[in-house]
Amino acid sequence: MKPIYIVSGLPRSGTSLLMQALQAGGLPVATDGKRKPDDDNPKGYVEIESIIDKLRDNPEFVFNFEDQVLKVIAYGLQYLPRGNYKIVYMERNIEEVLDSMEKMMDSKDEERESTKAAFIKLNEKTKVNISSREDMDVLFVNYNEILSSPEEQLGKVHRFFEDKNLDLAKMVDAVDNTLYRQRRAKGQ
Repeated sequence: MKPIYIVSGLPRSGTSLLMQALQAGGLPVATDGKRKPDDDNPKGYVEIESIIDKLRDNPEFVFNFEDQVLKVIAYGLQYLPRGNYKIVYMERNIEEVLDSMEKMMDSKDEERESTKAAFIKLNEKTKVNISSREDMDVLFVNYNEILSSPEEQLGKVHRFFEDKNLDLAKMVDAVDNTLYRQRRAKGQ
């Protein structure tokens, strides 16, 4: 069975950045082009709209994406049927994730602490689940570290997808630090 390549993580964790880097490196990406670039994601979202609903209704839908990389945010991974998966899971400073979500919604989250707790719980549960599945090979990558050391961090992704013969230099060139707008000091 061919592997299904997936990029995942919490919303606003840098999944689009990684999808763009993989595309630049030569890996075909699954996208329907429905969600256009905007101020929150100027280079685009690189996704299949409503992928979680599609997987929930028909888990085998994922097998339509052999030889492409598919973005499925953390919550959607629970719907993946038994298979052969190579998953790059993006992590990011949780405060930056929440800041980015608030900016995207153009409003303050009045329940920020409960949202934070829910996201931390989802993130930890998802990481345990995907790490324990025998049909999933998982690489954890940190968004903040990609921006500070793109060659080193994307080098890990490059090696993880070694069978895809990606162009690491083009992957690194796809990283645009000017889009890192929701910065938090380390430890915040």
